[in-house]
Amino acid sequence: MEENNIDIAIAEDQQMFRQSLVTLLNMAPGLRVICEAADGDAMLKFLRGTKQLPNVLILDIGLPLLNGADLCALVTREFPEIKIIMLSVHAQERLIAKLITAGAHAYLNKNCDFSELVTAIDSVYTKGFYMNADTLNALRIKGDSKPAQVKSLNMIPIELTARETDILVMICGEKSSAEIAEKLFISIRTVEGHRNNLLLKTGCKNTAGLVLFAVKHHLFETF
Repeated sequence: MEENNIDIAIAEDQQMFRQSLVTLLNMAPGLRVICEAADGDAMLKFLRGTKQLPNVLILDIGLPLLNGADLCALVTREFPEIKIIMLSVHAQERLIAKLITAGAHAYLNKNCDFSELVTAIDSVYTKGFYMNADTLNALRIKGDSKPAQVKSLNMIPIELTARETDILVMICGEKSSAEIAEKLFISIRTVEGHRNNLLLKTGCKNTAGLVLFAVKHHLFETF
């Protein structure tokens, strides 16, 4: 990967939409599309065979042969370093939560502005997640009553320390590990240790999952 480039792969079965995305993304500074595929199976074969993995993978949920949700889960397991942005024409909160739980780092409606897609790519690459106001509000509405007990994704009751809760809230506020460390007067290594403990306790796969968890349990109030 060339310096300052974010390498992108796109799996989208609508040819005109996919070709338009490729053209627009290649024109955007610092972005480069290295692979495009019309179905999930072709994209998985590319990822398993290439020596140059993309930094960001854009997936349409309605892919033929291997759908986007199943491909997301496979990529998360086999290539956890790849950041995944899911595209869909549907915006149900249950679907959004399912995709993020499966390992997606962002969800976008296919009718979003191109500028938001570029913002999402930069955010998942640098911060590990992107959630716009509509997504966060949908997740908040899904958990409209405060649960009596905080539970992991496996429904196991858990307890978070005050420090873990502080760090989780700051993660949701898009603070980097360095910014969190400076604010709490601890080392970046300590912050990363707390982040890893949060992932283990909650059963989340990535930072986006932690944000979903925090919103669900009203640990982070949105808008």
